[in-house]
Amino acid sequence: MRRSAAETREHVLSVAHELFYWHSIKGTGVDTVAAEAGVAPTTLYRLFASKDDLVAAYVERASGHYKQWFTDATADGTPDDRVRSLFDALIEQVQPEQCRGCPFLMAIAELPDASARAHAIAVETKAWVRARMHELAGDVLADQLVLIMEGVYASVQALGVDGPARQARALVENLLTAAR
Repeated sequence: MRRSAAETREHVLSVAHELFYWHSIKGTGVDTVAAEAGVAPTTLYRLFASKDDLVAAYVERASGHYKQWFTDATADGTPDDRVRSLFDALIEQVQPEQCRGCPFLMAIAELPDASARAHAIAVETKAWVRARMHELAGDVLADQLVLIMEGVYASVQALGVDGPARQARALVENLLTAAR
């Protein structure tokens, strides 16, 4: 089956996402991505000049999907209802069969050089989330909500969704009640 360059690029990014997300960016070579995607390394390098470019495209694609997820989760209702919906969606998102943690925190940890494009995209995504929270909840409450969200991503990996993460929605509810 022949694919257009755009379709091939999307296919490679989809495969790269699975490999980078579940097996790590540093632990996954370009040859592995090419082999798993069923493309020649030369094809991959025609689409992405380097592994750094591939990783940046992976993080950028993940960012777009994440922003869409966040926007969809907060689409309806009052600001408080939208925050509740976000945290309900978050708990669904972090189920072990579909979540290894936050891909942006993982990219920042694996690529600590702030000048790396993938690192910068991951940081920008976190700043975008914070800005959306500020729109929904105001300054102080927004930062508290961001901390809870980040805590869910961090704790669910070690302690599971039935660990501290299961308290996130109740904690959010307490904060919303206290703020109003």
